[in-house]
Amino acid sequence: MWTDQRGSEILPLAECVRLLAMAAQRGLTGRLAVSTDQAPIIQPVNFTYHHHQVVLRLGPGHLADVIPGTLVAFEVDHVDRDAHDAWSVLVRGLATALEDSGPESGAEPAPIPLVPAPGDVLFLVRLDVVTGRRFPLEKANGSPGRAVPYLSPASSAPAPGN
Repeated sequence: MWTDQRGSEILPLAECVRLLAMAAQRGLTGRLAVSTDQAPIIQPVNFTYHHHQVVLRLGPGHLADVIPGTLVAFEVDHVDRDAHDAWSVLVRGLATALEDSGPESGAEPAPIPLVPAPGDVLFLVRLDVVTGRRFPLEKANGSPGRAVPYLSPASSAPAPGN
């Protein structure tokens, strides 16, 4: 096991893939990120994991138009407060659209949509680069992974007149 300078355990590829498959099986939501000429886009998506690829189901629109043939990032994470740990897996890879991905195609197992009117286009994301981290959460007594409270610039400034 290798731990980075912030105390996060760097996960081996096999564990990243196991967590990715488990997250898909449990129906966790991931995030798809793509860079465009105007600005980066990140969108929550439901997904499956099949044959060493992330399978996404999108409807028509800007994101579905820009990702085919593009390098994208896909991230999924989970916080387990009972076990006092959390993990995150990041996949970077080429996204391709399945040509015959309508509802009756049966080509790949499609994610179960969360939205009332889902799209019918399936996209595959290759696992070109896969990284993952696991890190401890603060327990009620303050250990391990002692968290530092965040103070926003507004909350750390003295109140007017003080």
